[in-house]
Amino acid sequence: MNPWQWLRRWWQERTGEEDTPFDGDAPAWFISMAVHLVLFILLALFWTSGQRKYDLVVLPDTEIPEPERLVDDVYFSKDPMEEIGANSISGTESALALAPTLSEVSDVPQEVVEQPNPTVSLSPNVDLATAPNVDENLVVKGATGEGVTGAEGAVDRLTSEILQSLEQRPTLVVWLFDQTGSLDRTRKYIADRFERIYRELGVVEESGHSAFAKYRPDQRPLLSAIMAFGRTHHFLVEEPTDDVEKLRQAAHNVPHDDSGDEYVFTAILAAASKYKAYRTRKSPRRNILFVVITDERGTDFQLVDKAVAQCLRYQIRVYVIGAPAPFGREQAYLKWVDPDPNFDQSVQWIPVDQGPETLFPERIKLGLPGVDRNLLDELDSGFGPFALSRLCYETGGIYFSVHPNRTARVRAVGAREIQVMSSRLRFFFDPAVMRNYAPDYVTVKEYQRLLATNKARAALVAAARESWIAPMEEPRLRFPVESEPELKRQLDEAQKVAARLEPKINRLYQILLTGEADRDKLTRPRWQAGYDLAMGRVLAAKVRVETYNQMLALLKQGKKFKNPNSDTWVLRPADATVGSQLERLRKKAKMYLQRVVDEHPGTPWAVLARMELDTPIGWEWTETHTGVRERRQRAGNNNNNANPRDRLRRLQRRKPRRKIKL
Repeated sequence: MNPWQWLRRWWQERTGEEDTPFDGDAPAWFISMAVHLVLFILLALFWTSGQRKYDLVVLPDTEIPEPERLVDDVYFSKDPMEEIGANSISGTESALALAPTLSEVSDVPQEVVEQPNPTVSLSPNVDLATAPNVDENLVVKGATGEGVTGAEGAVDRLTSEILQSLEQRPTLVVWLFDQTGSLDRTRKYIADRFERIYRELGVVEESGHSAFAKYRPDQRPLLSAIMAFGRTHHFLVEEPTDDVEKLRQAAHNVPHDDSGDEYVFTAILAAASKYKAYRTRKSPRRNILFVVITDERGTDFQLVDKAVAQCLRYQIRVYVIGAPAPFGREQAYLKWVDPDPNFDQSVQWIPVDQGPETLFPERIKLGLPGVDRNLLDELDSGFGPFALSRLCYETGGIYFSVHPNRTARVRAVGAREIQVMSSRLRFFFDPAVMRNYAPDYVTVKEYQRLLATNKARAALVAAARESWIAPMEEPRLRFPVESEPELKRQLDEAQKVAARLEPKINRLYQILLTGEADRDKLTRPRWQAGYDLAMGRVLAAKVRVETYNQMLALLKQGKKFKNPNSDTWVLRPADATVGSQLERLRKKAKMYLQRVVDEHPGTPWAVLARMELDTPIGWEWTETHTGVRERRQRAGNNNNNANPRDRLRRLQRRKPRRKIKL
């Protein structure tokens, strides 16, 4: 009996069924499955026999660190890059950790922002950044609030800057002179100082100073060139030289340009293009310093971004001997007397573009009752015009703010004290104080980002721009009573002025009100002082104009003189309002203004806030005698005989006056 027959019988005996799983083709199927199973086992054994055997390694029981948390979000700029590659001639060195001081450990000192009335004392020491790679070309941000009384002091400081540059490597100094007539005296001073500068540097060289020790006797460590600019620019000493007499003669013979245009940034770009080879290709490689002498902001100030990029690319430091920018204003007034005796020798005040010190206006333009409007505009900002100051700041140079009336303390000077060819600025401030109030020297795009991140900043700039576009009108304060109909006509006209003024004030107030919630988020003293002063002044103006309107309405209802001899009503500033709403706003205005005085002493914001506080916020009626009725009677008698002195003055022939552009 074969195995399959035995399996069938065994199945039938067990189950009692005739049919079994081993009938038909089942035997052949089982045989095929067994053969294939054996074949797979043999192949598996053959494959594993050729593999490398590893020893089992048992790791000690250690703590498994937590996996590092990945960044949740990745941010990138949507703005395309204007140029490809590093914006510097240093090339791949720009990717290294660089600093002016060598150290194995990189250390970036943190900037300390001084708050008003600090409760801790800060060390005056300045920490320098350190890194494993020393870089002599690293640009350190410059200074923009260096106030001096004359160009001589600025030039003496430049001697020290040139010496420090020579300690690094040979240096090329390019002098750029403004050709306008207002700078004749300054150019003369600087030209006379040329010899002293180079003579002092020569004495230092002969003394064996370390700045010159590394140079060979045949090398010329210091070279200079001279440019002049106005509407156009040209080179007076084009090929760099160390001939001091040649330089001095060129500086004394700068030609005049009476066009009134100063294309200073165009000249800077031309000079950078002309002399960049001394930085990149010519041997020895030299430091390049630009020294600009001008008294205006520059007609082409819109080119500042391009000039900054070009100077940073070739590591050119820019120094400016210039005029101070008036606080929050575009124009200052230069005291000018015609140098030609054949023309009128009286003092003229010529408007010149010397400001503002910020990219956009950050100061509202408002008058103040009883205060000369010129006095409000004759404050030194503590800095130079924005574009030139930013160029100095970004390239590691210095803006020297030159004014002969500058002092180290807050004081007012009269118009007669101001020297000829100097701007009419009466208030000056300590540079040590103003250093904490420096403007934001950034591009337009970055400045707009600053405004977008804080509503108080945005509101201040918007209100300042609005007040510049729509200057405020002065209200009428004296109302002579010739007759009742005439008085009513005067009051009606005055109310029309108030009606035009009130919506402008309210518009400024509503703009500033949108930023009030973000006021406490401001951290920089400049923005704090700016917003508080603006809100305080606008609130004070709002109370004054609305109280003014109500006082006019009160007089129209009928009011009698207490003194029978009085014939004129006079509105006098007084801390008096009409209604609880205006009284609440008056107290709020005083709160803002007093905070400026308390937290920002010794600044132009504090001076203006003090002027506001010294002027009462409100009005009251007073009466006086002006003789209006007597004058009317004399006019009725047709007694119009002229004063003999007035007639003599008219007969005197005055010298002609020239039209001047500065």
